[in-house]
Amino acid sequence: MSIMGPPSASGRFGEYGGRFVPESLIPACFELEAVFNEAWGDPEFVGEYRRILTEYGGRPTPVTELRRFSQKLGIRVFLKREDLAHTGSHKINNVIGQALLTRRMGKTRLIAETGAGQHGVATATAAALLGLECVVYMGEVDVARQALNVFRMKLLGASVISVVSGSRTLKDAINEAMREWVASVDSTHYCIGSVMGPHPYPYMVREFQRIVGDEALVQSKEILGGKVPDYVVACVGGGSNAAGTFAGFVDTTAKLVGVEPEGGAAINRGIPGVVHGMRSNLLQDDVGQVLEAHSISAGLDYPGVGPEHSYLASIGRATYVTANDDEVLNALQVLSKLEGIIPALEPAHAIAYVIREAGKEIPLGSTALVTMSGRGDKDAESVAQLLGDDV
Repeated sequence: MSIMGPPSASGRFGEYGGRFVPESLIPACFELEAVFNEAWGDPEFVGEYRRILTEYGGRPTPVTELRRFSQKLGIRVFLKREDLAHTGSHKINNVIGQALLTRRMGKTRLIAETGAGQHGVATATAAALLGLECVVYMGEVDVARQALNVFRMKLLGASVISVVSGSRTLKDAINEAMREWVASVDSTHYCIGSVMGPHPYPYMVREFQRIVGDEALVQSKEILGGKVPDYVVACVGGGSNAAGTFAGFVDTTAKLVGVEPEGGAAINRGIPGVVHGMRSNLLQDDVGQVLEAHSISAGLDYPGVGPEHSYLASIGRATYVTANDDEVLNALQVLSKLEGIIPALEPAHAIAYVIREAGKEIPLGSTALVTMSGRGDKDAESVAQLLGDDV
């Protein structure tokens, strides 16, 4: 049995996961679990899901060898190019699946949270494709720093609600989306964007994203003569791109590395607790109050982490490290100038780790696959402001 198989009947990965939601949402979680399990075992549903991702989403995405970058570092580095998927990130893999489930449940409306805006754009895209109403909740801070994605969501027909409570970032957008879900559950599906939340979301989103890892496993073996990369690296906020990638390699010899933002390192600095319907590691104080996270990246600005990542860390199958803002900005520039690929700030964390540890934790001559979870267009304005004339 795979290490990343189904969770327990109660939705647990070891001691993590579960379903901690108001009583009014328990039937919706049960309904979603039943519909997903039925659909995921239905060849017609899976066939439509894969057809849309191929014809509309641009799958399979390629694996690109970074020759100049590799020469500089002394290790052989590859990118799994989710930045080339439709809407510019891996998020489309999950939302196409959840939008199809929404239609299968007879619901007509999608709500979503978003930080960097990529999940919001992907949800608005899927809603437009399938004729569903779409409302996206986004923290006021993120609305300002991701103005391009806000425009894209509106252009696609979605309503964007700016959240002004708390830190006005991703955590607070999730809070508001969950409040609305309670009030409108009969007609509305909450399309959570990461491997977090109450069961079945962490498992379901991982299964929709495992297409990344499954493709990358086959592609990397073809490139490496039947071998797998020595290291498989992905950024981790909630952790959906990492979970999808790790699912493809978890039962191989590859070392799995998740890279958290230094200011939002739930696994490295957090302790187990309950947030947003799940038990996982999170940043909290001595009395259990959730602490604010910080990241230069809106998509990683989250105080918790998906429960399966906490589980993988607890059993030692995956290692979780951090990268700071300066390292991330440097990585973005290095990759851009050496390879002509501008990463989003989120996967720039993974690139930063590879740069920092090449010849150290990652021995010279090693091979490393990095998930390029999104492209950097959305971050151009904020990065320009940070770098000024230092580009």
